Amino acid sequence: MIADTPRLIHDFAAVLGTAGLERPLAPGKWTGREVIIHLADTEIAFSFRLRQALAEDHHLIQPFDQDRWALNYSAYSAQAAVETFLALRRWNLALIAGITKESFERPLTHPERGQMKFQILIDTMAGHDINHLRQLEMLAG
Repeated sequence: MIADTPRLIHDFAAVLGTAGLERPLAPGKWTGREVIIHLADTEIAFSFRLRQALAEDHHLIQPFDQDRWALNYSAYSAQAAVETFLALRRWNLALIAGITKESFERPLTHPERGQMKFQILIDTMAGHDINHLRQLEMLAG
């Protein structure tokens, strides 16, 4: 899943176009552009989390408030968000492809979700992708 997401985001952005990306799914919800910006922001967070979890014994994940991060989304274009996400995801996929089987078992802790293994962090990335790809799919109709 996480390897397919860059292509899907690129495709949805192309189908939606500039006008479609500025349309929210419902009143008070994020626009397509904001969803893609959020995906880029989250990929930044996952980049750090993956590397810290591999570098530290029993890493404690630092959560972030997505709504507070979204306060600055007017500063970014959809195109910049797509490019940022694509570059970061390629970088993260390369990291994941190069780690040992034992690394997938490394323990870490999320303050809200408790104890988990490194593999769950990757599974969480995929689940997050699926959730937001569905939003983009609904906008694309």
